[in-house]
Amino acid sequence: MDPDTGDALSGMRDTAEDRLARIARGDQRAFADLYDATAARIFGLVRRLLVDPAQSEEVTQEIYLEIWQTASRYQPERGSAMSWMLTMAHRRAVDRVRASQSSRERDVKVGVRDYDREYDQVAEHVEITLEGERVKRALAGLTELQREAVELAYYGGLTHSEIAARLHVPVGTIKTRIRDGMIRLRDAMGVTS
Repeated sequence: MDPDTGDALSGMRDTAEDRLARIARGDQRAFADLYDATAARIFGLVRRLLVDPAQSEEVTQEIYLEIWQTASRYQPERGSAMSWMLTMAHRRAVDRVRASQSSRERDVKVGVRDYDREYDQVAEHVEITLEGERVKRALAGLTELQREAVELAYYGGLTHSEIAARLHVPVGTIKTRIRDGMIRLRDAMGVTS
């Protein structure tokens, strides 16, 4: 018998279980034979789950790398070698789907968070200007004492005590002037509470 023919016949009789045992001992030829015999089925399962051909090829490559690295963990009493490999393939493909979905969800959240809504700057400027004019007109309707107290509080950022010290009047008087001024402003601006 020709040595090449004998090797070919023994390769045909090899089962996936036999090949995994040889792979566990570092037999590269057994790995190549196992790949040739099972790649279409493994890739088919991965492709059905992932759809994307490039990702399917990448995951299939990862699966065969894992088979090479973990062949010694295969336990024939727990199931066939093909079932073991298909389970591994299914797990890897599902992990990739979940990772992709998680990444998309993160991207959407970041996109929504960072979405800078366009607005009309001219219209906004006009609105702010008009509102400012309304406030000026309403302030003009206050007494001089009320206007002074309100402006120091809201435009000057001073507290009641600081305004009282600056104007040399009691704090209670400042509070009354601000309260009365704000009531008149609200009425003049048409604000309802």
